[in-house]
This record gives sequence, structure tokens and C-alpha cells, in this order.
Amino acid sequence: MDPVIVVGAGPVGLALALSLAAQGVPSVVLDEGPGTEEPRPVRTVVLRPDTASFVAGLGCTTVRDEGTRWVAWRSMRRGRLVRRAEFGESLDDGPSPVHIPQHALTRGLRAALAASGLVRVVAQSRVDVLEQDAEGVSVHTSGPGGTWWRGSYAVGCDGARSTVRKLLDIRFAGRTAVERQAVVALRTELPWPGEALLHRLPPWRASGDEVTARPLQDGVWRLDWLLAPRAELVTPDALLGRIRDTLAGWCGSTPPYELLDTGVHTVHHRLARRWRVRRAFLAGDAAHLLGALGTQALDEGLRDAQNLAWKLALAWHHGASEVLLDSYQTERRSAVATRLRTADQSLPILRGGAGPRGWIPGSARGHDALVTDGHLGRGPLGAPPAYPHSPLTPPYTDSHIPVGTRLGAPAADIRVTAPDGSTVPLRDRLGKGRLLVVLVAPGTGVWDRRHWLTAGVMPRLTAAVSALPLDAELLVAEDYPGAPAHAVLLVRPDGHLAAAFNGVQPTQLYAAAETVRGGTSRGEPGGEAVGEGASPGAVGAGAGAAGAGVGEAEGRTADIK
Repeated sequence: MDPVIVVGAGPVGLALALSLAAQGVPSVVLDEGPGTEEPRPVRTVVLRPDTASFVAGLGCTTVRDEGTRWVAWRSMRRGRLVRRAEFGESLDDGPSPVHIPQHALTRGLRAALAASGLVRVVAQSRVDVLEQDAEGVSVHTSGPGGTWWRGSYAVGCDGARSTVRKLLDIRFAGRTAVERQAVVALRTELPWPGEALLHRLPPWRASGDEVTARPLQDGVWRLDWLLAPRAELVTPDALLGRIRDTLAGWCGSTPPYELLDTGVHTVHHRLARRWRVRRAFLAGDAAHLLGALGTQALDEGLRDAQNLAWKLALAWHHGASEVLLDSYQTERRSAVATRLRTADQSLPILRGGAGPRGWIPGSARGHDALVTDGHLGRGPLGAPPAYPHSPLTPPYTDSHIPVGTRLGAPAADIRVTAPDGSTVPLRDRLGKGRLLVVLVAPGTGVWDRRHWLTAGVMPRLTAAVSALPLDAELLVAEDYPGAPAHAVLLVRPDGHLAAAFNGVQPTQLYAAAETVRGGTSRGEPGGEAVGEGASPGAVGAGAGAAGAGVGEAEGRTADIK
């Protein structure tokens, strides 16, 4: 079968290609650029814990080696400390985000690609034609080695000015210049080593209404100043004045500093009307632009890649239903649209204007907490998305039970024991295209593996897992938030909780797995009931060529307002 064509060699395109390779799917990455990225110290990215874990799991060692995890986050208002959040490994504190220069992240992803053996990166390849048929996608590139490329699917990860999106004639509605920030990278010493800072309404108002300081390695800091609406151009002298005033305000006097890089970052809010047209998909900035109030665009782009990779891998290996392929747009577009609406509704309040105040805490402290949570990947502006209304969510039955994670949300990163006896975080088992079946069995940690694998419900559950219509791995956990003993959890390949059962329920487990793969267990016309003794047919059997005769997928959410 032809490889998947990935257009664009930014972090999202590279992560998608790596994720496909981890699931045995070859790809061709068409890079419009020269194949390298110029270091820009001011261009950094903040990866929330879930996306940092996803990228590290792809073999990108720079996340660990060159990324910075903050000790704490300070939120200040005027001259006083409003909140200080320390980071830890507990579920309450949560691990810190990872702050890393974008060129370092890209370099690490490229190094992992070179070691994968399943990805070909072609530089100086600008796409100018995209054609589709029932069997695949044909893409033409211009440039020194201009040629035609043939693929099973194509994914446009080619940024805000996406050529793929334009060739597919997809509208990119939204707002321009929602916010602007002056940005610098400098090396200096601040009073809070290792701590990130959000300072709103600082006493030295000459530098603006809001400034953030986020540490990197080797004593480097990234500082961002929120600019006033319709502000004039930021001149070098004005920027140096902001630096001196801000450092003096924090340190008492301006400390020595080395200015490494400067820039102006403009935030746009846009959302593509469609993310799938037959065999072509959009991901990352090609599909959405966001970034105000701490939301990080790259975070959402990496979630696009993680969501799409296992679905394309299933289609590539076995064929896939249209329900499964359409679910990428349904889930991800809905999540990003919700994030954009929340930010757009919050901005008028948090920036001093009018707005729907009823749903946001009315105090200044509440507003500061909302902004801080957005920066830290929590709350309505930052928490990882959930897909409770996805077509891949199994219908409720009497066998389902509530646990501490709602259906469709990312499963808690508990420690689990694999069949080989190793004990690792749950996220370490993601990324291989497998379902994860987790048995909550208190006390198994003190048992020898040879005993608990053959004791109690394990033989029955092992047989049920081996009969599922998707590759699956059985794991055991001492506990799970809100889950009783002997609960069985079904976790999707991208880490989202699909179902939780009260005990071993082979029939219900099979039906839930069938729904996760986009099968017909939800009661569609023509679907066959799945009994406990049913044998799992080949995945995708009877579906024909994936994508054949498919019209343009329709989104299930309204456009952002």
C-alpha cells in the first residue's frame, strides 16, 4: 500500500510521521524548506504534560535533554503575590509543562525520524497540485526535484498559509490580530530561579498591563509583554525601555543581561470549516490558529497528530470505516472550537471590557486564576480536551460504571504493570495503535507475576482481550481514581477513556472495542449483534477501500462566533 503523504515538516508534521512509523505505517514528508531550521531563541513552545509525554514517547530526546520543567508558577497582580503553584508528580499538583526552543524540538523530531526507517523527508518540495481518487491521493511538487507523489492518504500540516487547505478549497474563518505581544529572549538572573511568572497590572505601568517570564536552560528567559490594542510598532528603543523597566521592577535595579533575540507575536483565532475531504486531512495550524490567554497552538496541533495517527494506521493496515475517519474531524474540531469560543468570551472580561460575566468568577483573583490555569494546561482555557459525544464512545449499558475520569477524557496517568512484569506510567504504553485494557486489582503489586496472571479473573479477562477486534494490551493497576476493585477500563490508543466496566464483561468489552474502531455495535442499520462467543472478524472487513466514494465530511459543531 502507498505511504501516507505528510505536507509540512514542522513539529506537527514530523510528530505525525513518527507516530505513524511507530505503528508500522510508512510516510513521505514533503518539506517546502531546506530541511533545517534556523535557531531563534525567541521562538519557544510550551508543551503541557500530556503532549510532552506524547512527543517524548516518539523518541524525541530533546524534550528531556533541552526542555525546562519549571519549579513553580507565580501569579502576581500589581505589587503582590496572588498565587504560587508548585509542580510535582501527584495528581493534585501535576507535573510542570515543558518549555523548549522550537528549533530544538524540531531537531529532536528530525533525529528520531532518521532512526525510524519508515519516513522519507524530501526538502525543497512545494505542493502545487493535489488530486484524489477511490484508491489514493496524488500530489505534485514544484522545485528542483519536482515530481508526482502517490499516497494512500495526505495530511496538510503546512501551517497557517496551508497550500493543502487552499487546494481543497476549505474556508478558514475567524479573527485576525486578537492579541499582540512583544517578545524577547535574554540571559539574566531573576529573583525566582526556575519559576515562571505572570504579572498583571505591574506597578511600573510604562511596560504594559501584563508580562510573563518563563525560564529556559542556561539562565535564559523568555519575556512576553501584552501590547495595547491597535498599538504602534514596537521600536528597538521602546523594547529596550520595557526590558529595563521590567527587570528593575522585579530586581530593584536593572541587573546585567544579554539580549539574545526579539520579536512580535501576533495571535489569530481561525478554524477551518472542514478537516477532512475524502482522503485528505488538515492538522495543526493548517486547521486552526489559537494562542490567546495561555493556550498553546502547538499543543493542539500535537493532539491532532496523536488523534489522527492511530486512525490512519488502522485504515492503512486493515481498512477503516467512514465513522472512524470522520471521527477525527468530529472530535478535534469540536475541541478546538470550544477552546476558541472560551477564549473569545473571556478576552473582553479579562482585558477590561464587557462580556458575559456570569460564568467567570467575578473577582480579580478569579480572573487571575483563569489566566494562570490557561497557561498551565488546566481549567476551561487549558485542560486537555475530552470527547464525550464522539461517535467512538460506546453506548451506555448497565455494565458501565462511573470512575474519576469522564468518558472521552484522557485517562489518568497511573502506574500499570504489563504482562512482562514491568511497571510504568500508563502513557508509556500509548502510541502503538493498541487498545489498553486496565484491570484495577488492589494488592497485585505484592504478588509474583507467575501467580496473579493465572489467578482470579485474569484467565477470563486475558481470553476476552485476545478476542477483541483490535490489537489490545492487558495491564493491571493497583488503583485508579474513583474506580472500585476489579473494574475494567478500556483506553483508546490515544489515551482517552472509552469505557469502564464493573468486573470482567467479555460481551460488553467486545462491543465497546467494536465501537472504538468505528464498527456497527452502536445499532446502525445492518449491524450485527456481538455475542460473547462471537469471533472477531478482520478489522475493517466489508468496508471496501477506505475512503472510497466518500463525500466531504461535515463538522458536528457550529463555527466559532
